[in-house]
Amino acid sequence: MSTKKTSGGFPLVVSALAIVICICIGWFIYKAVLGSPSNFEGGDSEKGHPHNILGTMYKGGFIVPILIGFLLTVITFAIERFITIMKANGAGNTDKFVAKIKALIANHDFAGAIAECDKQKGSLANVVHEGILKYQFVQNDPVMDKEAKVHAIQKAIEEATALELPMLSKNMVVISTMASIGTLAGLIGTVVGMIRAFAALSAAGAPDTSALATGISEALVNTLVGILTSAFAIIFYNYFSNRIDQITYAMDEAGFSIIQEFQTSGK
Repeated sequence: MSTKKTSGGFPLVVSALAIVICICIGWFIYKAVLGSPSNFEGGDSEKGHPHNILGTMYKGGFIVPILIGFLLTVITFAIERFITIMKANGAGNTDKFVAKIKALIANHDFAGAIAECDKQKGSLANVVHEGILKYQFVQNDPVMDKEAKVHAIQKAIEEATALELPMLSKNMVVISTMASIGTLAGLIGTVVGMIRAFAALSAAGAPDTSALATGISEALVNTLVGILTSAFAIIFYNYFSNRIDQITYAMDEAGFSIIQEFQTSGK
């Protein structure tokens, strides 16, 4: 009996490459967009004063493009997870699918249940499909006793579930990591910017509140982008974790229904 498995998610090498590409795009945005001469007085991005928020962000320093890359990484992997989990969810509503499967199994309409699995597709349908096939396989086995048959069905469902779960949680670690390091990287950029601002003020010899305020605002850009990155990462991580829990619960519910039905009326 071949076991179906829902495919999806970036492979490890592609995931690493995607992060590098996002950081490179972040650097390009930093140089080409934020560092555009039109964002600075006199058209000089190095010596001119910024006259809009884009120019101020450019003055935030070398951490800014890295943070933009982290933000793009979160968005990229959020899109990847969304597509993968939607694919794992199947073609229809999971609650309605589980209800149909329970009704069909209760009526011993295994052909109809398998047809519903083929129509639904996705991780949940694959697990139910394997459970029903094993149910049919062991039902008329004269050698196995009922307890052994129940164990065989349960094992088939557990194996199918074990194949699907890693795909569901794949690359979630990237999003959770970005939630942690986004704020930290932003704080590092802010501290570096503050050091530069106070060092420039000290070198000037005379207090210049305007220059200090400008330096602080430029430094705080790092905190802003870092917090945005972490906020998006936390929101996406919690959303996808909740969706994975719902799919896992539906797998357990459908699997329990198959086992319970066999224990009640199987032989």
